Amino acid sequence: MIKKFNVAIVGASGLVGRTMAKVLEEHNFPIAEIKFLTSKNSAGGEIIFKEKKYYFEELNENSFDNCDIALFSAGGSVSKIFAPIAVDSGCIVIDNSSYWRMHQEVPLVVPEVNPEDLKNHKGIIANPNCSTIQLVVALKPLDVNYGLKRVVCSTYQSISGAGQKGVNKLMNEIAGNQSDDKYPIAFSTMFHAFEDNGFTQEENKMINETRKILHLENLPVAMTCVRLPVLGGHSESVNIELMKSFSIEEINKTLQSAEGVILIDNPLEDEYPTPILSNGKDEVFVGRVREDNSVENGLYLWVVADNLRKGAASNAVQIAEKMIEMDLIK
Repeated sequence: MIKKFNVAIVGASGLVGRTMAKVLEEHNFPIAEIKFLTSKNSAGGEIIFKEKKYYFEELNENSFDNCDIALFSAGGSVSKIFAPIAVDSGCIVIDNSSYWRMHQEVPLVVPEVNPEDLKNHKGIIANPNCSTIQLVVALKPLDVNYGLKRVVCSTYQSISGAGQKGVNKLMNEIAGNQSDDKYPIAFSTMFHAFEDNGFTQEENKMINETRKILHLENLPVAMTCVRLPVLGGHSESVNIELMKSFSIEEINKTLQSAEGVILIDNPLEDEYPTPILSNGKDEVFVGRVREDNSVENGLYLWVVADNLRKGAASNAVQIAEKMIEMDLIK
């Protein structure tokens, strides 16, 4: 008999929270009971899950009683307070915010890349940044087979990465409504918030998280992250220096056999991955595989994934599935 679990989604009314519910349903996750937790302002709203109506409940200190797994996507301030409360209640927390990612005792996990790190959890598992997830899924098989010497990445990120607020901003601007924001996103590009070192928050996240997930703390990583007026799906131009020589045929075979990767690379037929292609899917799509002759053992990749699914909700659900597989949820 399949064991079933009591599950909670924190931040259930948001874009990622609703996608978490959709992925749980699509994956037929073994659920005994489920609750949808939100802020006071969203409590009382309705959501349909497996053809049954549920109501959003206000998050409080007693929300995790008898809960086995909690998927958090309500921001760092909520995770900071309520993740430890959930753990004290005997619940496993899989957190999509950035708050716990770089804590030394918290595993930062992509199931296709570093599932063994789950064994070291102390109740909280961090879900990486959306752009980091798709990058490391593509990098891992190359690291295993050829070794990584240096990684240079530029992102082309959907505005949905900023949540419903970002989507509304784009649609309002396209409709011609003026915004008080300094930088519009419609028909333009914009950067994430800047930090003291001159890099954006997103760039610092990707550099630090990539090293932690791959267990390569000294890996040279260069990063530039840009938001585009795209509704769904992140793309990345990745330039890699490998430790060993290779042929493109060997690289293609490595990527084709990699877990969670779909290779679409047929330039003669004008075939390559796009954000639209990735929408609604859990895989990471790779194309534009080319040799970079400007450096020794240089390689180009184009990496695309649905940022709400593999970049957030699906990866969180896959972590829970992997933990069940590894018998880590008692």
